[in-house]
Amino acid sequence: MTHKPGIFPTFFLSGFECSTFKWKDQGRRDLCEETQHRAHADEDYRMLAELGIGVAREGIPWPLVDRGGGTYDFDYIQPFLQAQRRWQVLPIWDLCHYGYPDHCDPFSADFAKEFADYARACARHVAEHDFHGPHFFTPMNEITFFGYMAGEWGWAAPFGKDRETRRRLTLAMCRADIAAVKAIREVLPDARMVHIDPLIHVVAPLNRPDLEDEARREREEDAHIAFDVIGGGRHPEFGGSPEVLDIVGFNNYSFGQMELSEEGPHKALPPGDPRIRPLADLIEEGAKRHGRPVIIAETSGLKGGRGDWLHDVTCEALAAVNRGVDLHGICLFPAVDMPDWHNGEWLNNGIADLERLPSGALMRKPFPPYVAELRRWQHRLHRATALDENPFDTAVELEDVVIAAKELAPAADTDWH
Repeated sequence: MTHKPGIFPTFFLSGFECSTFKWKDQGRRDLCEETQHRAHADEDYRMLAELGIGVAREGIPWPLVDRGGGTYDFDYIQPFLQAQRRWQVLPIWDLCHYGYPDHCDPFSADFAKEFADYARACARHVAEHDFHGPHFFTPMNEITFFGYMAGEWGWAAPFGKDRETRRRLTLAMCRADIAAVKAIREVLPDARMVHIDPLIHVVAPLNRPDLEDEARREREEDAHIAFDVIGGGRHPEFGGSPEVLDIVGFNNYSFGQMELSEEGPHKALPPGDPRIRPLADLIEEGAKRHGRPVIIAETSGLKGGRGDWLHDVTCEALAAVNRGVDLHGICLFPAVDMPDWHNGEWLNNGIADLERLPSGALMRKPFPPYVAELRRWQHRLHRATALDENPFDTAVELEDVVIAAKELAPAADTDWH
């Protein structure tokens, strides 16, 4: 059999919601605390290990560890480090998940250096304290989406409300990201970067053909701006390159295919809308555009549809593999449920739901149909269903995935929505 070693120790990945933005009407938030992930870190990582998931996206919250003046306090992530070592789950360290410290200004000339200094400190701490496996980082999470939510929609700091602020914020984040990658590799030359942004498809309203040019610009240019800049294709003066971009992660949710709105967030296309495109098409186009190894970096359904969602996304991903996409994993995100940012209600989108006990603790309750669908695909793709004592001794064999994709030959369609 032809061998195709993967980048990660397992094909199925997961992660934990770790936003630390300043929210429009609530001030600084910490989603790890809202889900009690720090308090339940050992339980959360044990669940992943028992599910055969050996990689987890995890946050180092910049606003909460950066004390200013070049001083950093990493006590916050100690529970994560202990749980990762105990259960042998490899982290992808997310260094800026929608939040920057109060003393930083993303539009200042110092912002890129401040983020690079912090990223360098993170790399040093990780090198000294985590288990000595391969090191993975996501410097700036979802730069393009953050540009919209904080630069044009006013949801989070810096609370921009127009397209120009969105563009300035996006480019500032790209510049800082590139500086951070180079700073991390001063400490860990072999560190891999996983850059993440959502797959987006934007169409004009049916009764507004005059907006088609604007919709096309959003789906063909704006949706890819961060990867284009980090990969060196746009604004080469920033110092981007394919090696800086490294691994591209595409996030996929049902609301990623939208109808353009001239004011505020776009409206998600409803199921059955003929303008929805097959997910495999979007994966293939993104992979070809950027020319890097690919993962589905976040995906999940909602409530009772989570199992069906995983089935459909995996079939679409395998259809993309049959078209030559170099796919290295699918990330079931989040591992535990998270609140809707706007109203605080539980989304029921995790591998495990959360139930508040009279004590105030949030009990983890894995959702059986979701777990069952994961098990089905692990068996079909010949993936591990639990981690052994050393998940990192051999690379994951992706040829099994390639063979299964050929045997199953799933047809890409628009019904995955």
